[in-house]
Amino acid sequence: MHIEGSLEAETLVTLARRNGIALPSYDPDVLRARYVFDDLQSFLDIYYEHIAVVRTAEDFYDLGRAYLTRASAAGVRHAEMFVDLQSHTARGIAPAAVFEGLGAAIRDSRADTGISSALILSFLRDLGPEAAASTLSAALPFRDSFIGVGLDSAEVGYPPSLFEAVYRRAAAEGLHRVAHAGEEGGPDYVWEALDVLGVERIDHGNRAMEDPALVSRLRDAQVPITVCPLSNVALKTGPADLADHILPAMLAEGLLVSINSDDPAYFGGYVDDNFDAIRRSLSFDSGQLAELARNSFESAFLTDAEKAAFIAEIAETADVRS
Repeated sequence: MHIEGSLEAETLVTLARRNGIALPSYDPDVLRARYVFDDLQSFLDIYYEHIAVVRTAEDFYDLGRAYLTRASAAGVRHAEMFVDLQSHTARGIAPAAVFEGLGAAIRDSRADTGISSALILSFLRDLGPEAAASTLSAALPFRDSFIGVGLDSAEVGYPPSLFEAVYRRAAAEGLHRVAHAGEEGGPDYVWEALDVLGVERIDHGNRAMEDPALVSRLRDAQVPITVCPLSNVALKTGPADLADHILPAMLAEGLLVSINSDDPAYFGGYVDDNFDAIRRSLSFDSGQLAELARNSFESAFLTDAEKAAFIAEIAETADVRS
């Protein structure tokens, strides 16, 4: 999930008033009524417009705390959150404000609720590889504040191979590597993310199912794939009806798929809402939902001991419910 994508309309209004920034409306319901998207770009236009209200370390703290509090209430035990640093530094926001605010939110949320979380620095692919390299340089003084790098924003026309050099540098820094691929772009984007960028996890990845050889590769290597059902419907990167989603076919192929919320403030819900939606629309039973929960921990950048402890909790919960 993208931390900026958890900016609820109420928080948007609060931060806009705090920072003296004009909005089309200060009525949260009116703002939410705009969240009808034709494609990824139509969403990004509003997403970047709204990011303008987040300016200070206090703002980033409030944003992070709001999300982690909501996630914890939903039963989330561990969250790995994308942060679009470029969208902030382009507005003159210092990296220190971003990492200071979000870092404090991560620490305080863990102390209050027990939820663990970490940041992944995402490169905006439409800004190009040179901008990504500059962003990594700006972020490295705060290396302890993030665990990996990712690649997001408009996908088509910006293949993963453009970012080979910056990903090689990230790997040398010991950072985890993930990338959005196969959301809008075809299977070739997924191949490049794997073979050129050396990613450890594919974000979205729906269109990988169009290539049987790629499906075999993903299954055999058990490459994690983070599927976002409500996002796919909202952005029209999947079927209009969730009942027709490709998720059951992905599981049937033995892929290591987990359920994620992407930009929950804009797409109709958080991870628990996504689970509820697939339970209703795809008739998933408790065993299938437990499998998806297990997959999320197998896909996370946690130690083997941490994964085992979380997965044991899933088994205990399933035993109690049965």
